[in-house]
Amino acid sequence: MDTVDEATSQVIAGENQELPASTKADTGSSIILALTNQKGGVGKTTTAVNLGACLAEGGARVLLVDLDPQGNATTGVSGGAEAILATDVAGLDVLPSTIDLAGAEVELVSAFSRETKLRQGLAGLRGEYDFVLIDSPPSLGLLTVNALAACDEVVVPIQCEYYALEGLGQLIRTLDLVRDGLNPSLRVGGVVLTMFDARTKLAEQVVAEVRRHFGDAVFHSIIPRSVRLSEAPGFGKPIIRYDPSSRAATSYRELAAEARARWPRTRPQAQPTTEGESR
Repeated sequence: MDTVDEATSQVIAGENQELPASTKADTGSSIILALTNQKGGVGKTTTAVNLGACLAEGGARVLLVDLDPQGNATTGVSGGAEAILATDVAGLDVLPSTIDLAGAEVELVSAFSRETKLRQGLAGLRGEYDFVLIDSPPSLGLLTVNALAACDEVVVPIQCEYYALEGLGQLIRTLDLVRDGLNPSLRVGGVVLTMFDARTKLAEQVVAEVRRHFGDAVFHSIIPRSVRLSEAPGFGKPIIRYDPSSRAATSYRELAAEARARWPRTRPQAQPTTEGESR
């Protein structure tokens, strides 16, 4: 299919006013971002891992919170099933997940303050990191609600493919509910275009439609569809370690630069060192 269908266009148009560009330009000890999309296979975990790695490469202190019971973000940086762990990327830590997290959703049903457990857990870490990235599961259950209640802003990955925006309306309604009841300042801080294939007209059309309707909320950097990018998790490495000169690595570095500009931190950032220099 070479065109964006009418239903998809209506979804985009109908949700336009709900996705403003981020206005959170103030600095602070940390910014907590939840990468969220209930559609699976949109590059959400890939973006969480690689954005985190590129932010750390630029000198930021980053915590990647793997809230997906599948644990893909954890394996993507060679993390283990323990407490907060350092990774092979200096400055990037991971709070890992295992399949046991799947049972947490059941246990949370009867728990007191069940929607804010993650927010309580992360409260003491704000002074330790510049960025906290939460990789949410591909659903809108209690784990994702916890991520939305805990975060400052939401980053939505959208793949440049047919029906890319299917289900976005449900996500927006969930954000509204969380904003009304749990997190009044919650907003969508950014939209990341992923899986872009320059060989297809459809990908170009999706990019144009998303930019036309969502405006400044959309990051300029576009993440390409890449075999190297899909291979990297199998080696437990982000793309900047697996293939640092690839188009995907360049794209994620550009995305990280945009994120630093959009959410500036006050913490003095270490400059990348060259061989023979000390940190």
